[in-house]
Amino acid sequence: MSQSRQQPALSKCPGCEEPLDAGDLFCGACGYDLSAVPARPDDRPTVAITVPPAAPAAGPVRWPAAAETDSSDVPAPVHHPADLPGTDSGGRPLSEPEHGQEQVQEQGLASGQGLASAQGAASGQDLTSRPEPGPVGGPEAVAVPVRHDDRAEPDGAADSGDFALAAPDPRTAEHTPAAATAPAPGAKVCVACRSGRVDPDGYCENCGHAQPRERDHMEQELDAVAAVSDRGLRHHRNEDSFAVSSTALPDGSPAVVAIVCDGVSSASRPDEASAAAASAANEALLESLPRGTHPQTAMHEAIVAASEAVNALAQEPAGAMEHDAHRHQNAPACTLVGAIMAGGLLVVGWVGDSRVYWVPEDRTQPTARLTEDDSWAAQMVAAGLMNEAEAYADERAHAITGWLGADAYELEPHTAAFRPDRPGLVVVCTDGLWNYAESAEEMAAAVPADAQERPLRGAQVLVGHALDGGGHDNVTVALLPFAVRPRGAGSACETV
Repeated sequence: MSQSRQQPALSKCPGCEEPLDAGDLFCGACGYDLSAVPARPDDRPTVAITVPPAAPAAGPVRWPAAAETDSSDVPAPVHHPADLPGTDSGGRPLSEPEHGQEQVQEQGLASGQGLASAQGAASGQDLTSRPEPGPVGGPEAVAVPVRHDDRAEPDGAADSGDFALAAPDPRTAEHTPAAATAPAPGAKVCVACRSGRVDPDGYCENCGHAQPRERDHMEQELDAVAAVSDRGLRHHRNEDSFAVSSTALPDGSPAVVAIVCDGVSSASRPDEASAAAASAANEALLESLPRGTHPQTAMHEAIVAASEAVNALAQEPAGAMEHDAHRHQNAPACTLVGAIMAGGLLVVGWVGDSRVYWVPEDRTQPTARLTEDDSWAAQMVAAGLMNEAEAYADERAHAITGWLGADAYELEPHTAAFRPDRPGLVVVCTDGLWNYAESAEEMAAAVPADAQERPLRGAQVLVGHALDGGGHDNVTVALLPFAVRPRGAGSACETV
């Protein structure tokens, strides 16, 4: 009676390596026919191929003495190598060995050097020119490397025991700098090999390693402001941008500026939009504040300048419409929020859903959110249709109703001025942070106690708070310590 052969038990598919269950006849991922898998051969131990140890030293081979006469009592003839026609392995006619050579060869075979002698004959080397070996097994016995090639070797290669290399030996060229990929002074150097030049596409020309983007994580600290931006854990690039600076008013008093922008991911080139807006707004403030422009007016003008910079990104050269038929419906866009500390005033401005929080130094005092979102949720709350908890729980909560871009319905910059009567911390951030600390109380709890004295560390802690919470979005935050002398009871942050 015939019996069906039992199929070998497989733990994963031979075609796609998908895990298999017992009894599967086909792979559930790629459909591989598991019945066609050949049976596993009988298990045999793996035999390691090793070099046998050197044979112990032995004396010359004792061959039995040949009879001096044959069966007819006739003296046996004696044949020498030269008496018989033939050639050696090198193609040369056989000749009678020199005096004493038979004994040397016999000793060489006994000491394991027969292969070396054959090699010398094959390569045309004169064996008699080599120094005679010492006593068998003695300290002067030298093992000759065995080669299996008959190619010509450069001078000195025969004694190295290595094959001639067609390319430079990497062992000697490892520490030799490559002139073709050596970076010019001041050029960017690869973070992997530390020697290659980085091409415009972000790859090392020496080792091919992809370089981290500069915007994946950015930090900047000035005397009175610090900012940190991070790509987060889910996005492939950082579409946030920021600008922090300081200048002087006409009376010589300092003015500190922080601008934070968040690129709209559904738009094209959101990273370029946020960078252009932050740079344009910062430059506008650094130009208008020293002239004596009121900080609130300067903030309004800075937002308009940022909007114009983002709109300019949509003005592509002729022919661009052929590649993007929906360019006007998908223009680069971003949100913006900024803060100015000047002359005892705190001025904030925004378009979009990025926010500014006030956290007093005395945490027993009330905290406050100083901005109102341009979002669907904020409109629902303002219209009285939903409370804040219901609105922000809706999936449409983060749909923004105001932004900077060529396709914005109408630019409506928001500005507000406050005069704090006590020291505190100004938190300027994108929704990548406040998603994990939405209310003013939650934000105050996330701010470290020493952020007033160490704003950079405070910003780093807040970014870490968002990353620990999931890091679903880019995270950017700027901290501005606000120092004033207490002037009695009153609101921590009074609107001007």
